[in-house]
Amino acid sequence: MLKGKKALVTGSTSGIGEGYARALAAEGCDVMINGFGDAGEIETLRQSIETDHGVACHYHGADMSKAEEIEDMVASASATMGGVDILMNNAGIQFVAPLAEYPVEKWDAIIAINLTSVFHTTRLCIPIMRERGWGRIVNTASAHAIVASPNKSAYVAAKHGVAGLTKAAALEVARDNITVNAICPGYVWTPLVEKQIPDTAKARGMTEEEVINDVMLSAAATKKFATIEQVAALAIFLCGDAGENITGSLQSIDGGWTAQ
Repeated sequence: MLKGKKALVTGSTSGIGEGYARALAAEGCDVMINGFGDAGEIETLRQSIETDHGVACHYHGADMSKAEEIEDMVASASATMGGVDILMNNAGIQFVAPLAEYPVEKWDAIIAINLTSVFHTTRLCIPIMRERGWGRIVNTASAHAIVASPNKSAYVAAKHGVAGLTKAAALEVARDNITVNAICPGYVWTPLVEKQIPDTAKARGMTEEEVINDVMLSAAATKKFATIEQVAALAIFLCGDAGENITGSLQSIDGGWTAQ
């Protein structure tokens, strides 16, 4: 249903963002991926998306904390693919520390990458989408766009900001056949999360099962991780015809965390 559309996915060289890119390619979209990592591994990923799905896949290494690099990425995506129909804002970083001890440089970096980059990509893509008469913007927020946790002040502030930006942007483009929504996952089973479990268990003197149930999934009523595929499927739904009247929404996929 999205065959021939052009998608830009930030933070897509691994995890949820890679899941978005692969899911969009499976629907027939040409894709531009973005993110940091080993150059050889990124090229392998790019080629595999093309080979597996018969679409064009491009890569841009923009640093999402730098406005000028974001501008170059969007311009490159539009020129290379012939436009941008779908924007997936997924780039993000995290740092945990008490507010009174929070390093200023970490605050600045998290706000820049998790929030300000969404402003830049959105402001740059809206004119392109308006000209094309169709657009879908999906922002990866978090359960922390709805509720808070201690020691994550910058991340919570940024994700609450993404929620507000999503709503404001949606209202501005509602008559332009463009929707803007945010997906708010709880813990998602990614390689990064999986690697954290033994380290957390060792640091806290807990078993790995206790880390999963009592730390990571303590707030989830289902006691289940979301999967990358589930999050990507929700994004695809929002981009398709069935989601055309869903805009300005925060879509939770958190096992009931924020229902409590």
